[in-house]
Amino acid sequence: MPSYIEINNIVFSYDEAITLDHVSLSIEHGEFVAIIGPSGCGKSTLLRLLAGLIFPKEGSITVEVSPVTGPGLDRAVVFQDYSLFPWMTCRENVILALEQAGLGKSKHERIHIAEEYLELVGLCGDGAKMPGELSGGMRQRTAIARALAQNAPILLMDEPFGALDEITRANQQDALLQLRQSGGATGKTVFFVTHDVEEALILGDRVIVMGARPGRIVFELKVELHRPRSHSTALNDENFIEQRNILLKELNTVVNEHIEKSIFVVDGAGI
Repeated sequence: MPSYIEINNIVFSYDEAITLDHVSLSIEHGEFVAIIGPSGCGKSTLLRLLAGLIFPKEGSITVEVSPVTGPGLDRAVVFQDYSLFPWMTCRENVILALEQAGLGKSKHERIHIAEEYLELVGLCGDGAKMPGELSGGMRQRTAIARALAQNAPILLMDEPFGALDEITRANQQDALLQLRQSGGATGKTVFFVTHDVEEALILGDRVIVMGARPGRIVFELKVELHRPRSHSTALNDENFIEQRNILLKELNTVVNEHIEKSIFVVDGAGI
């Protein structure tokens, strides 16, 4: 029986350069899959393919057996670059996502839901502010609140906490964990791109390591950490250090292979 999301033998290229080379991945309903790998390995490209924003040269992507042919309300996306409407307040940006999702809520209910999600990401009292009045981290948290409020069954997150300071990042990891574990996002399937091995382990059910240029899946790890989790409990789990070391070893192998491939050879001499 097909998995909830099926990525089948995907090939993608920008111009002549192959970005993803025959990538296949199955994701189960309600699974949190974290994707790690060096810059340029195609992590964000794969996320955009899942979002239906770009299309593969070869292969296919299906959600519940239906082909992905474009963006859909079943997939909420958090981009690296915030993507907020600058002429709208934080609250209005979140409310717009609720309206587009067609959840049938009244105006009062939409305002209430928007405030709930802004509070969840630590922006209580900031709903009336314009994006230009916020720091980069606060804008990113607004974008996260907007995606969560949409309540789509699939959440695609492209390094959503990368712009945050260490303490805020840990708090947002906890908020995402609590949302899934408390019933607020029960059944939500998450595809999470990150450069941070610890973040991948803290949040994920499974971690996928991608190799670089062309991007391909080189390693998978089932996360063996106890649930329910928080940032602190995951770091103190007896399996955490062991699994982190496994992932770091795999990433080092990927990086070393990439460096070797990047050496130019002219007349038989490496330069």
